[in-house]
Amino acid sequence: MNGGEDAPMSITVKDVEHVANLARLELSEGEKEQFTGQLNAILKYAEKLNELDTEQVEPTSHVLPVTNVMRDDVVKESVTVEIALKNAPDEEDGQFKVPAVLE
Repeated sequence: MNGGEDAPMSITVKDVEHVANLARLELSEGEKEQFTGQLNAILKYAEKLNELDTEQVEPTSHVLPVTNVMRDDVVKESVTVEIALKNAPDEEDGQFKVPAVLE
């Protein structure tokens, strides 16, 4: 894709063809033109971000503060084998018995 430091970036049909080739996509001429227009519209919209003064904004990885919301790992009583197998259609040696799927 082309564009310099301050030059507006734009996508060409050739760029769309290149990406389609990398993705192993076959596009019609109409689709190539459509995607070229759509991608250029996205880039034009994204260029609006360059108008913002971000000098006083600290870089972040998330918009909102992220904290660990997981509970403490506490050992608790588990389900017994008997309870787990209580409604099983078939069991053998304390395990669920299922039909064989290999021949």
